[in-house]
Amino acid sequence: MKRDGKLMSTVKVGEKGQFVIPKEMREMFGIEAGDTLLLLADRERGIAIVRNEDYLNFAEAIFKAQNDGEGAKR
Repeated sequence: MKRDGKLMSTVKVGEKGQFVIPKEMREMFGIEAGDTLLLLADRERGIAIVRNEDYLNFAEAIFKAQNDGEGAKR
């Protein structure tokens, strides 16, 4: 199902716990073969899939902002 930049799909989990991310979704997020993905799980909220590169960039920005803030306090 497709609507205004949003997609919905079902996937089947195989015997090894694997599933395929639909092509349109991989294209939407620029996920390519060989990419590393980070899975975040919360028992109440579900599972989120994030490109590892995006997570690392986010974490780097947090550390940079924290370091910049410490310099301003001194």
